[in-house]
Amino acid sequence: MEATGIAVPPGAALEAAREFVQWLRAQLDEDERVARAATLGPWVQSGIGDYGWTVDFGRPGAGVETADTEQGLADADFIAVHNPARVLREIDAKRRILDLYATAVEDRLALRARMREVIHSDADEFGRLHLQESELIKTAECLAPVTRLLALPYADRPGYREEWEWRP
Repeated sequence: MEATGIAVPPGAALEAAREFVQWLRAQLDEDERVARAATLGPWVQSGIGDYGWTVDFGRPGAGVETADTEQGLADADFIAVHNPARVLREIDAKRRILDLYATAVEDRLALRARMREVIHSDADEFGRLHLQESELIKTAECLAPVTRLLALPYADRPGYREEWEWRP
């Protein structure tokens, strides 16, 4: 399937686009659940502790230690950077992008129904609606590869389909 295959969906492709959006939203929901269950932080790499590099989770007794090695330091830095607050911001950004795509797809569907109503009775209205549809198509075509790329980190999760991977 081409990159635009789910961008401007008619018929069965519309259902495929909806399934994709639903699946990706479920992955984001799961990430949010995990992030909200974790200690909010702030998470800070706070130097060497008793056993290795320490990441403090922002409340007494909350944190982790990694090995007292160069790799342990890299792990501690990584843990501190990928704290729940950051993950929640990333999820919000991804949802906003996905919503832009889903809205363009669904609005086009509603617009097509209105176009069918006026095609023989109001040429001016049909022309105006056709221009709106063209803009929705452009929006969906631009966002389809982006939304597919947002799904790529979840390729190892159940339900991911290889045809969702965007290939230029």
